[in-house]
Amino acid sequence: MKKILFLAATVATAAITMVSCNSAGSSNLKDSVDSLAYDYGVAQSQGLKQYMAMQLGVDTIYMEEFIKGMKEGAVNEDPKKDAYMNGRKIGQQIQQMAKGLSNEVFSGDSTQSINVKTLLAGVIDGLKEKANMTPEEAFADFQAKIEPIQQANLEKKYGDNKKAGEKYLAANKNKEGVKVTESGLQYKVLVEGDGELPTDTSTVQVNYEGRLIDGTVFDSSYERNQPFSVNMQYPSVIAGWIEALKLMPAGSKWEITIPYDLAYGTRDMGQIKPFSTLIFTVEVLK
Repeated sequence: MKKILFLAATVATAAITMVSCNSAGSSNLKDSVDSLAYDYGVAQSQGLKQYMAMQLGVDTIYMEEFIKGMKEGAVNEDPKKDAYMNGRKIGQQIQQMAKGLSNEVFSGDSTQSINVKTLLAGVIDGLKEKANMTPEEAFADFQAKIEPIQQANLEKKYGDNKKAGEKYLAANKNKEGVKVTESGLQYKVLVEGDGELPTDTSTVQVNYEGRLIDGTVFDSSYERNQPFSVNMQYPSVIAGWIEALKLMPAGSKWEITIPYDLAYGTRDMGQIKPFSTLIFTVEVLK
């Protein structure tokens, strides 16, 4: 609606605008419609400049080259030329795709990168149907290959974190009162509850505090003074929590030590780095 109003206002002031446009050096304006088009172009230029720099990544130092290409694209009616120009746009997107894939494969290590020419070769072979696999097969193969590469890079970057967690778990399991489940979850009963056990359809209300093995508190419902609810049918919590809650009668208060593979695994969650063993004090209210 705003654009329509803008155009209407421009038509209404066409005579004045044409004078102002001509004075700006636009001597080719023949009538009010030309003036309208010119005004609209100037109005769009600010947003286009931002898009050019921020979205397309074009350095404004190359403005004349950008304008040259834009002129060709605006008036060109040659399908062959159109295909070429659109191919260049896709090529630039593939360049950004390679950067994103590098970040994903190498876990943010800026010293390593995907070869953009190899990525491009795959795209081209796929487009020409010369690849020795279907796109679906290629994606499945990609997923199978990326996981061990990511795992190896994460272990290289966060290996000390993983070792520290394993050392903590090995020592903690021998402490008085600590029990270990088949999955490796460790817990210690602080308060023995006598209420009901939750079912797969229960909603469990708890208070909790979460800590890293160095004692850093990363989350606490006590500090917020607001209990947390877990829908056991559609839980949005880590696996270690689900396992523990199923064992805790209402009124219980436990200290739960959760290995990384039952917590956030290899994900980077800010304070919680990949391979982090987590410690929770969990109190089931109802």
